[in-house]
Amino acid sequence: MTRTALAVLAHPDDAEFLCAGTLIRLRTEHGWAVHVATMTAGDCGSAEHGPDEIARIRRAEGRAAAEAVGAAYHCLEERDLRVVYAEAALEKVVRLLNAVRPDVVFTHSPDDYHLDHEQTSKVARAAAFAAPIPNFLHRPGSTEPHPPLDRIPHLFYCDPLEGVDWFGNPIAPAFRVDVTRVIDDKARMLACHESQRAWLRKHHGVDNLVESMREWGASRGRDAGVAFAEGFRQHLGHSYPQTNLLAELLGKV
Repeated sequence: MTRTALAVLAHPDDAEFLCAGTLIRLRTEHGWAVHVATMTAGDCGSAEHGPDEIARIRRAEGRAAAEAVGAAYHCLEERDLRVVYAEAALEKVVRLLNAVRPDVVFTHSPDDYHLDHEQTSKVARAAAFAAPIPNFLHRPGSTEPHPPLDRIPHLFYCDPLEGVDWFGNPIAPAFRVDVTRVIDDKARMLACHESQRAWLRKHHGVDNLVESMREWGASRGRDAGVAFAEGFRQHLGHSYPQTNLLAELLGKV
């Protein structure tokens, strides 16, 4: 039976920056199905296009990036800067988990520079817990298209951007995955997000998205003695899986 990995992140290009190398390795080395979901379509990510137009563009870029490595893309149609831990968003993610049936879920660090990231992290954490609960989506007279999960999936938090919290304090990963062999495929995915280059130059002061990703991956790699790496922490609270499935499959550095 094919195993499945699902990244639930806030915006188009977040997965490509934070965990795409690990997703690619799961797919190419172990035959996993891979899904990338974004809470929003990136509707605030432009100073040139209106929200509907840039959302259309960024959905297409997200789909192209996923398809470039044989993955599927999903947009949950929340709005930029309005992602909140609330009933509607939680139900969307639970339904996605029940449809995709992941063994592993990736999401943002609980502490990050962007509130959309932090709220997405909370929603994904709660959805992983709720997706196996039969009564969570139960409504009198309603029929859900997919049954609850059999168990809580493994949950991994990606590095926060630049590896720091809101105050600039470092957040060290618990372990790293070597993505040296797939860094070019990861860059190819990220390059699909052409519309982000102008926006990040204007709003974030970042001129080259792909080179920034490579520099960050190289920084995490230097800490581990490899060329490029991605950092993660595993959610190990009560009832969540305790084995490090990523490390078992891909090794850790």
